[in-house]
Amino acid sequence: MKKIITLLLAVLVVLSLAGCSSGGGSSEQPAAEAEDKKITVGVNPVPHAEILENAVKAVLAEAGWELEVVVYEDYVLPNENLVAGELDANYFQTLGYMNNQNDTHGWKLTAVKGVHIEPMGLYSDKYTAIADIPDGATISVPNDEDNRTRAIEFLIANGFLNAIEGELSAATINGNANANPKGYEIVELEAAQLPLALADVDASVINGNYALGAGLPSTHPALLVESFDAETSIRRTNFIVVNEGNENSEKINALIEAITSDAVAKYIEDTYKGAVITSFVDPQ
Repeated sequence: MKKIITLLLAVLVVLSLAGCSSGGGSSEQPAAEAEDKKITVGVNPVPHAEILENAVKAVLAEAGWELEVVVYEDYVLPNENLVAGELDANYFQTLGYMNNQNDTHGWKLTAVKGVHIEPMGLYSDKYTAIADIPDGATISVPNDEDNRTRAIEFLIANGFLNAIEGELSAATINGNANANPKGYEIVELEAAQLPLALADVDASVINGNYALGAGLPSTHPALLVESFDAETSIRRTNFIVVNEGNENSEKINALIEAITSDAVAKYIEDTYKGAVITSFVDPQ
């Protein structure tokens, strides 16, 4: 009888411990999630990664947050990985690019705060003045819809091309005497490849981040730099982007507060001296 009682007590102890373990795991899970103090952000190398690593990370650390910066060389993977849940946010794109990607892929990305503008510039490995660029010259532009349109609008604003109705692309510009009276050949390339292919064209309209990454402002100063009004400032701002539903999470609020701080604004102003311009605006 004593052996039976002892055995039953042992079984009860085991079941009690198992119940405590199960209950403890359930109650501890929210606490573990609450202690997740790492914010993972996908960016392009320049200036985005520099701004996060050299300015934002320290501001977040003071508030008790760890910042993990994941660097991408292109405009495609940062959104794919955000949608897949591998990032908390990304920071590299304009509203136009984000909206185009949402329309194309059926994603639900949403912008939460603007950070900066990178003016596009017209660069050349062959010429040092606009007047030297000949009729019929080859001019490369980005091939994604938003940046291609922006680049061609830049060329129109500076007298290289004439405005036309409808899509702005190499297909609609080349061979169109009304739009392109000087017979320029517009070549579309992936944005990251534009600095690498600069020697192969007469001139190129290059996004500011890729121009900075290639050191072009120092080695090949821009022949023209994009200018902005109130409307184009919103369109050209690079935003923090998240998956819909995460706009007001604790992590994203902390990231926004840090990235729009006075310390970060000063870093951008002191480091880039006009090649990157702060634009802490809300999406519209």
